[in-house]
Formats: sequence, C-alpha cells, structure tokens
Amino acid sequence: MPFQRISAALLAGTLVLASGQSLAQDGSLRQRLKNRLEQRQQAKLEAADTAASPTAINQPGDYRFTLMHDGLRRMYRVHVPHRYTPQTPVPLLVALHGGGGNLDYQADDSTYGMISQSEREGFVVVFPNGYSRLESGKFATWNAGNCCAAARDEQVDDVGFIREMVSRITHQMSIHPQRIYATGMSNGAMMSYRLACEMSDVFTAIAAVAGTDNTRVCQPTKAVSVLHIHAQDDRHVLFNGGAGPDSVRQSAVTNYVSVPATVSKWTQIDGCTAAPQRILSKPGAYCERYAPCTGKAQVQLCVTESGGHSWPGGHKPGRQEEPSQAISANDIMWDFFNR
Repeated sequence: MPFQRISAALLAGTLVLASGQSLAQDGSLRQRLKNRLEQRQQAKLEAADTAASPTAINQPGDYRFTLMHDGLRRMYRVHVPHRYTPQTPVPLLVALHGGGGNLDYQADDSTYGMISQSEREGFVVVFPNGYSRLESGKFATWNAGNCCAAARDEQVDDVGFIREMVSRITHQMSIHPQRIYATGMSNGAMMSYRLACEMSDVFTAIAAVAGTDNTRVCQPTKAVSVLHIHAQDDRHVLFNGGAGPDSVRQSAVTNYVSVPATVSKWTQIDGCTAAPQRILSKPGAYCERYAPCTGKAQVQLCVTESGGHSWPGGHKPGRQEEPSQAISANDIMWDFFNR
C-alpha cells in the first residue's frame, strides 16, 4: 500500500509537471503566432507602401498615401490643381497642421482655403500628418525641436519623414525643384522653421503662421527666405515670447521664442544687412521686409492687430474668435513665394 501511494503521488506530480510544461509551451506558441501575425501585417503594409510609391500622378485630383518611416506608418494627402499637366513643372507647397490637429483639418478649405489657393495659382499642395498615437492620425503633433508634446518627447523623425515624402512626390509628378516651399500653423509653423534649418537643400522659402522658431540647432547650408505672420494679441504663442494663458499645459509645449527674436535670428542667418522697409500698412495690419539678403533670400514680417491664434483671412468654426481679415495669409504667402 505505501508503495502504491508513493507511485500515485509520483504519477500525479509528473502529470502536473507535464501540464505546466504544456501550458508554457502553449503560451510560447501563442506568442510566436502573434509575433508572426504582426510581422506579416507589417510586411503587407510595407509591400503596399513600396508598390504605391512609384505610381505616377498624371491627373488633377486628391490622393492619399502612406509610407513607412523609422518604423512608423505615416500619412499624407496631395491636391493636384485642375490645370496640372506632367509636361510643365509646378511649385510644391508642404502645408503643416497645428498641434493637436491632423492633415484633414489643414486641408479643410472652409478654414484655411489652401485648396482654393492651389487651384487659383496652379501649385500642388501636400498635407502631411504629424505623429499621433492613434491609428486615425488625429491629435497629432510635430517634433519642431523644443516643441511639441509626444512628437518631441519621443524624438520622432519628422524631418526624415518629410524629406522622404517630398522625394516621392517629386518622382511621381513634375515639380519645379527650385520652387518647393513649406508653411504651417502654430506647431506646424515651428516645424517649417525646422525644415528651413535642416532641409535648406530642398526648401527655397517658408511661411510660418502663429508659430515661432523653437529649433534646438539651426545650421542651414544655404539661405532660406522666411515669411512670418503673427497676431499681436495671440494668447497661445505670445508675440513677445512665452506660452500664453490659452496655451495647453506647459509640459507639452515650451517657453516660446518671441516673434522679434525669431525675425532677428533669421535676418542674421540669411545675411540681411539693410534696415526693414514697410511694404504694407493698412488698418489692422502691416508688413516689413528685410532685403537684400544672401543668395537673393529675404525675410518678411506681417503683423495683425487682432485675430488671436489663427490664420489671417481664414475662418474658425463655432464661437471662437475669428481670424483677422485685414490680410490674407494665403495671398501674402504666395506673393512672397513668387518674388
């Protein structure tokens, strides 16, 4: 009897051990299967991306693309104006949304009017999406150096993404290589400054609206023309520096560089030695130009009295303060780019 009890105990122990091993193997197998599935899904995305990238754009219209960069799936949409033909190179404008926005918000013609401007002037406009932890791409930010939020905190390579995006578009379409520009609103404006600093080989000029230069390093290899547009009563990015009372939490942003300091920085970078000239003065707004500068570059500042943190000439939904209508950011910008 004792022998039988010992044998039964040993058998039970063996069964428990075998069961534990089986469960461990089963868990390990499930993990391997999960990993394999994720790898296959990633491979499909990369294959689709690779297949889509060389497709030529020969017709006017709106297009959406994704690409894999630095392990992240990035999105952008392209608007091609009605008069585009592959035989004639056209300008390209990269339009960067504000922090917490996304590509579709910046492309909303009722708010920013950029698609209508593209149709009037005949340039291609691309709306890239910033970094978002959401699959939808909403609530996205740009890593503009010292700002902003998750894109900055996770050191997302937004410069590399935009460089690859522009390269693809220039291979898909007939783009004038000396007429590639960037613009942006708020955090997007800050990102346009980073592009001027780190992609001066690509961008000829930028137009920053309601966002100052908060880059950490700026060593452009050639002069880049800079247009800065800002409201004196901006309560987010304060005209004279700092994050205003309407800004998001301080940890997500930075102690913003002032508008005067930003303009002074770029007149020095671009070698603008002459005193500024007042080129526009009207009720509610004025513009000053610093020129000539190195390599035919120029720096221009346009200031509105009112409108707050917004896109002059545009519109805001709901009961928010309307942008200044004293000037049109789109018209001022395109006139600046055409010089």
